[in-house]
Amino acid sequence: VAFFEAVTRTGVGVGAVVAIGSGPVFAGVFERIAFGRWSGRRWAAATAFAIAGVGVLTIAASNDAALSVSGIVLALVSGSGYALYTVVAKRLLADGHPPIAVMGASFGLGGALMMPLLFFDAVQRDGLRWLSHADGVILVLYLGVIPTALAYVLFARGLQVLPASVVTTLVLAEPLGAMALGAVVLDERVGAAGIVGALTLLVGLGVLAFPEATAPA
Repeated sequence: VAFFEAVTRTGVGVGAVVAIGSGPVFAGVFERIAFGRWSGRRWAAATAFAIAGVGVLTIAASNDAALSVSGIVLALVSGSGYALYTVVAKRLLADGHPPIAVMGASFGLGGALMMPLLFFDAVQRDGLRWLSHADGVILVLYLGVIPTALAYVLFARGLQVLPASVVTTLVLAEPLGAMALGAVVLDERVGAAGIVGALTLLVGLGVLAFPEATAPA
């Protein structure tokens, strides 16, 4: 709710980059509190590159976004909530709970908490009219199966073997995928700034993806 309200107030570009970009920072802090572990300078450098890349991509995509202090604060609330969820899920997985059970319980309870808002919107503004069309039903099925059920089961499996702070940094690849799909599917022009942002983001992800060199014994 905080994320979409942030997008409404300050624009898609700024809202997304603040929410997604702040996630790794919050995750690093929460992971330090929950596990007593610092992710290290390598994670900090990778996160800095990745956030810079996301920022350049966002600026390139939406130069006319109106800034709103309340919108930015809400985006930070969203980013902190995402990071906290990731760290808590990591704790549950580390305690031996299976990924499907963790994701199912999390999103099941989350869906129940969202129901009052859904019914309020339906009663006040006839907000469910779009579900009477085939496109609306297809959209709901797609969102439920692909980017929620499948994606978050895979997300949980990644959390089983990687620190929460690293996972939230790797997820910063999302804007890069959006840019690529926009160029291929929607014929959107990327431009020089978009290419620079994409390369910066790839550098950050590469820092985490490649194994660290170890000195011989």
